[in-house]
Amino acid sequence: MSDKSVDTSKRRFLVIMASAAGGAATLAVTAPLVMSMMPSARAKAAGAPVEVDISKIEPGMLLAVEWRGKPVWVVNRSKEMLDLMAKHDGKLTDSASENAAQQPDYCKNPHRSIKPEYLIVVGICTHLGCSPTFRKEVGPADLGSDWPGGWFCPCHGSRFDLAARVFNGSPAPTNLVIPPHQYLSDTKVLIGVDQGVAA
Repeated sequence: MSDKSVDTSKRRFLVIMASAAGGAATLAVTAPLVMSMMPSARAKAAGAPVEVDISKIEPGMLLAVEWRGKPVWVVNRSKEMLDLMAKHDGKLTDSASENAAQQPDYCKNPHRSIKPEYLIVVGICTHLGCSPTFRKEVGPADLGSDWPGGWFCPCHGSRFDLAARVFNGSPAPTNLVIPPHQYLSDTKVLIGVDQGVAA
């Protein structure tokens, strides 16, 4: 064998190893860049639907959960609460929930819900973003004898009934927002996914 002969198997091995090292280096550089473009677990969770167990919410009680960084209230309205709602339609800005941006189509009804007894509503006032206080008692001294129960915003005095519809004369221009939701069973509701859409 002459001094000028070439060991081709050694050359192939070196070419393959150099290519593999170059590929690994490229992957090491591009992987963090690609991963940085994907949403974080926290970002995914912030927009994710929220499953709520409603089995333990007694009539007349409110359960607060968080969805997309906002408070969402689930209220189990008693029969008395539901009966009171129809008696003050003339005092409301949008009693028929005509503003389509305030609720999904399946909640465009007098009780603004899929099931009359359960109201699911975003707990942020449509005036300047404060969080109203749940005032379910009828006729308290500080709200007047004609108060039928609902929400009172302490920031600027907006008033909402037990269907989260705004009373005339309130600073809030529209009803509270009903988020998309669906019932998974009689005791579970999924907030953040429209009714009829697979979860």
